Amino acid sequence: MKALIRRCLAPLLVLAFVAWFAIGLVPIPRALLAPPKPSLELTDRTGKPLRVLLADNNRFARKVPLQDIPQRFVDATLAAEDKRFWQHEGVDFSANIRAALNAITHRKIVSGASTITQQLVKIAERKRERGLRAKVVETVQALSLERKWTKTQILEAYLNRLDYGNSQIGCGTAAQFYFGKPLADLSIAETAFLAGLPQAPSRFNPYVHLVRSRKRQAIVLRRMRENAFIADDEFSRAISENLHLAQPRRVFEAPHFVDFILREKPDATGDLRTTLDLELTRAAEEFLRERIARLNEHHVQNGAVVVIDNHSGDVLALVGSENYFAPGAGQVNGAWSPRSAGSTFKPFTYLLAFERGATPASVVADLPAEFATATGIYRPENYNHRCYGPMRYRLALANSLNISAVKVLASIGGAGTLQECLRACGLTTLSRSAEEYGLGLTIGNAEARLLEMTNAYACLARLGEFRPFRVLQNSPTTAAQIFEPNAAFLIADILSDNDTRTLAFGPHSSLRFDFPVACKTGTSTDYRDNWALGFTPEFTVGVWVGNFDGTPMENVSGVTGAAPILHDVFTFLHDRYGTSWYATPPEIVEKIIHPVTGKLLANQAATGIREKFIAGDLPPREEQDDYDSAGRVRLRNEYRDWLASGANWLGARAVAEDNGALRVIAPVAGTTYLLDPDLPVSSQRIRLIATGAPQVKWQSDSLVIQNASDGVYAILTEGRHDIRVLNPATGQSASSSVSVKSL
Repeated sequence: MKALIRRCLAPLLVLAFVAWFAIGLVPIPRALLAPPKPSLELTDRTGKPLRVLLADNNRFARKVPLQDIPQRFVDATLAAEDKRFWQHEGVDFSANIRAALNAITHRKIVSGASTITQQLVKIAERKRERGLRAKVVETVQALSLERKWTKTQILEAYLNRLDYGNSQIGCGTAAQFYFGKPLADLSIAETAFLAGLPQAPSRFNPYVHLVRSRKRQAIVLRRMRENAFIADDEFSRAISENLHLAQPRRVFEAPHFVDFILREKPDATGDLRTTLDLELTRAAEEFLRERIARLNEHHVQNGAVVVIDNHSGDVLALVGSENYFAPGAGQVNGAWSPRSAGSTFKPFTYLLAFERGATPASVVADLPAEFATATGIYRPENYNHRCYGPMRYRLALANSLNISAVKVLASIGGAGTLQECLRACGLTTLSRSAEEYGLGLTIGNAEARLLEMTNAYACLARLGEFRPFRVLQNSPTTAAQIFEPNAAFLIADILSDNDTRTLAFGPHSSLRFDFPVACKTGTSTDYRDNWALGFTPEFTVGVWVGNFDGTPMENVSGVTGAAPILHDVFTFLHDRYGTSWYATPPEIVEKIIHPVTGKLLANQAATGIREKFIAGDLPPREEQDDYDSAGRVRLRNEYRDWLASGANWLGARAVAEDNGALRVIAPVAGTTYLLDPDLPVSSQRIRLIATGAPQVKWQSDSLVIQNASDGVYAILTEGRHDIRVLNPATGQSASSSVSVKSL
């Protein structure tokens, strides 16, 4: 008998060895070698979800490493699916025997006996037809997989590939979908509930069959207690716990911001931790929505808001429209759409002037002026069509005077200088030649994007250090000092000076804060766009208000449209995070100057005012010739008409003297004018302006000279024309020549 047993046993051992060896040669499913493509999940800077995009097969999936899956969730899954997972080698033979006996007793399949390893193989080969042959193949592949992968590898792959229903693949996405929180925050009751769903995701769908899914949860909890995964008291609390399922909705936060990232990274997968502060963004959305509602009656339909962290360049908030879901243009991203820049470029003009030796006390003549350009005569006007006479640069910038800004730009090299500066600050919209923009560039005859413009102001906030904005936290960041820090400090000081800007904005505008904020508004022609930008050392905020179809608003300027939103956002930032202000650099000094001439006073006169300067760039001291015998400030003769007008704010404190040669201010010599036949005759004229004499007489052999209540004009006709001006008192004369063509 023993010999017979030995003869039979030997072939069996050989067969077993061959089978054992052959199983090792069986390849595991190829799908397991390539992890499933995860969904793209974008979160804010703290991990709050913004949007999850479908992965392969129109399902949501994200991988969670096993070390990040709580042990109680692993225990619940093992209790529900495979309690002897750690003991078997891929196939639980005792479970198979039990399942077979149950099937014979009940004459139907009562329970399955597939291990987690077998189920993982089945998940990887979803297209395989079911049947006995498939079961055998899965068994062999499971045995092979157990030899090639560790148990932890198998368990991690399984938990990340399980179907939990409602297109949720993997335990991480399921926890967020059903309970609105990560796995680590699930209670024992929630853990058991979730672990029970994969057995039959459709049958146990809690949004359709809640009673069934709760019964399945109870089964899992009992198994957890039986397997000593939980104690009796834990079981009692869990079985009676009320579950609060999250609403079955897809998270869809910060839509314009997310769309912007998706356009930049169309092939991204996995988790993207963005720079966005979701709470701040929601506040900005509400501020914008409330303000637009108040302005609807003034034909204001939309707006956009951007907030940047100055230290890192992180975009903390980006709101692209009043309502992303509004029909028509709701999905237009106002933070990225190029819009007319208004006066938002002016601070950079003055910054360049300060770098070239000008000071906040430098004086510019805010008087009518004409400039010859490649496209004809350019005649800037102030917002309210008034002129302000002698203006210190501080006053001119703070009150956003157009004529002054144009003259300052002309003094530092013109449009090309400013264009180069703005491009260095990251603006990508200035694609035309500098000649096409001309001096009007400083008052906004070009387009800018709110996001880029806000980041340019963040460069001012960093006192001249430029950083590219970034929307993803792992993006590399660089920095470059492109402006002189002391000059940038002077710009910040001027833009935060509420008392100085009262000339144009009044003392109680939305630009007034209870804490220091440097801010600037801008309004484009015909009220089509208005802007408000501001900064502290910590944050820069940009706001645009207007209509996406380009139609004008009804008398809504930057200070009444965009500035209130800027004020609300900065108040929120100040209250939530706190804001500070700049320490005065050691190179900045304060001196007493004359408020009109900008010169240093010889003594601490009561009429003097304090002004800040870079130590090496001080204005000249006052001289006796700066005043007449009555103590009045002597101004150049070009101020004579202004002093005699109602716009004179100096009263009798200044006088214009004939301290220069007779000169034609307008028309500029060599200018070519184009006559439009569609214009009325009354519009086909040019104003004549001269300086150097209190009374002058104009003459031309070929043009009719016309005196009007607001000045002297020449009526234009085709041809080349000489125009002369005479000083009757001295006989002095000056001339200019122009050409006139018809369109």
